[in-house]
Amino acid sequence: MRHLPVRMARWSARHAGRAIAGWFAFVVLCLVAGIALGTNEATTKDFWVGEAGRAEATATEGGLERSPTERITIRARSGELDMAAAGAAAQDVTERMRDLPEVDSVAAPVRSKDGEVLLVSVVLNGPELKGKKNVVPLLEQTAAVGADHPHLVVEETGSPAISKGVNDQRDEDLALSERISLPVTVVTLLIVFGSVIMAGVPLLLALSSIAAAIGLSMVASHVMPDAGVGTNLILLIGLAVGVDYTLFYLKREREERARAGGRLGPEALVELAAATAGRAIVISGLAVIVSTATLYLATDVIFSSLATGTILVVAVAVASSLTVLPALLVVIGRRADRLAPRRAARRARRGKPARAGRPETGRMFGALLRPARTRPALTLCLSVLVMLGLTVPALGLKLIDPGKDTFSRDIPAMRVYDRLTESFPELFVTHEVVTRSTPEQAAQVKRALEDLGRRAQADPLFARAPKEAESTKDAQDATSPENPTNPKGPQSPTNPRSPAISEPTVRTSADGRISVLELSVPHPAPSSEAIESLTRLRQDHIPATVGRLPGVETAVSGDVARGRDYVSHESDKLPLVLGFLLLMTFLMTVWAFRSVVLGAIGVVLNLLSAGASLGLLVLVFQGTWAEGLLAFDSLGAIASRVPLFLVVILFGLSMDYQVFVVSRIQEARQNGMSAREAVLEGINRSAKVVTSAAIVMVTVFGAFVALHLTEMKQMGFCLAVAVLLDAVVIRLMVLPSVLLLLGERAWWPARRPGRTVRAQEPAAAGSPAEVG
Repeated sequence: MRHLPVRMARWSARHAGRAIAGWFAFVVLCLVAGIALGTNEATTKDFWVGEAGRAEATATEGGLERSPTERITIRARSGELDMAAAGAAAQDVTERMRDLPEVDSVAAPVRSKDGEVLLVSVVLNGPELKGKKNVVPLLEQTAAVGADHPHLVVEETGSPAISKGVNDQRDEDLALSERISLPVTVVTLLIVFGSVIMAGVPLLLALSSIAAAIGLSMVASHVMPDAGVGTNLILLIGLAVGVDYTLFYLKREREERARAGGRLGPEALVELAAATAGRAIVISGLAVIVSTATLYLATDVIFSSLATGTILVVAVAVASSLTVLPALLVVIGRRADRLAPRRAARRARRGKPARAGRPETGRMFGALLRPARTRPALTLCLSVLVMLGLTVPALGLKLIDPGKDTFSRDIPAMRVYDRLTESFPELFVTHEVVTRSTPEQAAQVKRALEDLGRRAQADPLFARAPKEAESTKDAQDATSPENPTNPKGPQSPTNPRSPAISEPTVRTSADGRISVLELSVPHPAPSSEAIESLTRLRQDHIPATVGRLPGVETAVSGDVARGRDYVSHESDKLPLVLGFLLLMTFLMTVWAFRSVVLGAIGVVLNLLSAGASLGLLVLVFQGTWAEGLLAFDSLGAIASRVPLFLVVILFGLSMDYQVFVVSRIQEARQNGMSAREAVLEGINRSAKVVTSAAIVMVTVFGAFVALHLTEMKQMGFCLAVAVLLDAVVIRLMVLPSVLLLLGERAWWPARRPGRTVRAQEPAAAGSPAEVG
C-alpha cells in the first residue's frame, strides 16, 4: 500500500489525457448504471424493529397490516358550519376519491363533537411507505373540491400527505444548504490558493465524486435497500471529504513545487506529493470507511443506508485523489511552466521582485500553537478540562424517535394535522394489539380482546368511543354500505372504520389464527401520557386479558410503540457499535504509524472531540433557550438516530486530521529531526491546510442548521462543532502538547529511524527523490 499511490500517480501523470477521460467516463458509467437499475427502496418490513416489528410482521402475515390513510376535513370559512353545504362537499369528496385507482375505501363522513368539522377518511391501496407517492392525486382532488365549494375550507392531511410534505421540504432544504456552502467553499479555496483554476479543482472532483457515488448507491441498493437517506449523506459527506482530500494533495504538490524552485517537472512533483499526501489520503479514507462500517452492526436499515452512502462517497473521493487529480495537476503544471517565463518577464519590466514563498504558519496559527510549544503540560490540562466540561451536559442525554408530531409546521399538511387532532383528538395515536393463536382459539381470543378494549376505554389515558356521529342524509347515502354504486365503501374486512368513528373492534384473519385490536389515545405520540398508555397496555391490560390465554402470542405496535422500540433497539446496539469503533480506531492508527501509544492517543482524542460535541448538542437542542436563535422547536430530547450516527462519523472525520497531522510529524522525524522538532515542524506545516479543510467542513455541516427538520439541524450543528473543536483545540493544543511531553515515547514500540536526507534534485528528470 505504501507504493500504490506513487505508482498510480506516475501512470496518471504520464497518461494525463487518458486518466482524465477515464475518470469522467467512470462517473458517467456509474450514473448510467444507477439510472438503468433504479433504486431499490426499503419496504415497510425493512423498518420492523423489536416488539412493534414482530406485531407488524404477524399482522401482515394475516393480511391485517396497517394501510395508509388520509383525512379530509370540511369546515366553514367563517361562522357556523352549514351541514347541508358540508354534506354536499363530503359527497363530492367521496365520489371523487372512490374513482381513483389509488384508493381502496372511503369511510362515511363523521362530525366532530363541537359540530364544526366534518371528516372523511380515505384508505389508500398498497403498503404504508407507498402512500407518499400515491397521495398526489388525492391532494389534487381535495383542492378541486375546495375550489368548487368556496364557502368551505376543504383540507387534507394524513401520514402520506405529511411524508410527501417532509420530502418536499427536505429537497428545498438541501438546495438551500448547497446555496450556502458552495459559495463559502469557493471563497475559502480562493483564499488558500489565490487561483481560480486551483480553487476549481477540489470543487470539480468533489462534485464528480458525489455524482459517481450516487450512481453506485443506486446499484448497491439492490443488495442493501435504500432507506431514502443515503443520497442526503452522500451530498453532505462527499463535498466535505472530497474537497478535503484534494486540498491536502494540492497543498503538498505546491509545497514541493516551491521547494524544487523549477528544477522538477510536473510529473515528478505529483509523484512526490503522492508519496506523502497520497498515502495519508489512502489511510485516512480507509479509517473513515472502517469506522463507518461499524454502523452495519446496528442491524437497522437506516444506519445501513447511511453507512453505504458514506463508504461509497469516501471510496470514490479517495480514488479521484489518486487517479484524476495527479493528471489534472500535470496539465495545470505544464501550462504554468509555459507561462512562467512571460510572467517573470512582466514582473521584471515592472520592477517587481520574484514572489517569495508564504510562511506555512500565519500569525494566528502561531499564536494558537504558542501555548502548546511553551507550556505543554499546562496547555494539555486546561484544554482537556475544557473539553470535559463541554462533555458534562451529554450525561443528561434523552433520546426520542421523532414522529409526525415533531415536524415543522411550515408543511401545510402539518397545520391541517393540528386542526384535525384539535377536533378529533382520538386520532392522535393508535395502539395495535396483535395476537397469534390456533384457529380453535379464535373465539376465545376475540372475547379476550374485546374485554381488553373495554378495559382500555375505562382507562382515562385512552380515548372513549364517541357517540354515533351526525352526518347529512346526502353524505350518508353516498357512502352507505347498501349503496351499490360505492364499490370502495367501508365494507372491506381489512379496512374497518376509523377509531374516530367506531368502538374498538377486533379483526381476524381468514384462517382465524391472527387477530388485531386497535385502541385510540387522545394524546400526541411524544407526550408522557401516550408513552404511559403504552406501558400500561403492555404491563397491565394485556396480562390481565389476552395475556392469560395459554399458547397465545401477543405484541403491540402503533405510533408510540414503533418509536419506543426503535430507541430501545438503538440503545441496545450502542455498546456493540461503540466497542468495535474504538477497537478499529486503535488498530487503524497502530497499523498506520506502527505505534501503540499513538493508537491509544487517537482513541482518547476522538472520545474527547465526540463527547464535547454531544455535550454542546444536548445543551443547545434539549433545552429551549436557543429556539429563537436557531429557529427550532425543542423536542426536549435528541433524535434517537443522531448520537450513534454522529459518534461513528466523527470518529472517521477525526481520523482524517489525525492522519494528516501525524503523517507530517512522522515525515519530519524520518528526515532526522528530534521528537520536539518533528512535532513543531509537522504541526506548523499542517496547521493552515487542516484549518482550511475544517472551514470547508464546518461550512458544509453548518449549513444544515438553517434547515427545517430538527433532526437535520441537530446533525449539522453537532458535526460542525465537532470539526471546529477537533481542528482547533485537539490538533493545535491537545495533540502537540501530548506529543511534546511524551517525546520519543509517543512512537513506542517503533524504533527511532535513521536520518534520511532528502535529495534536493532527482537523479533523472521526472523521477522524484526518495522520501521516508
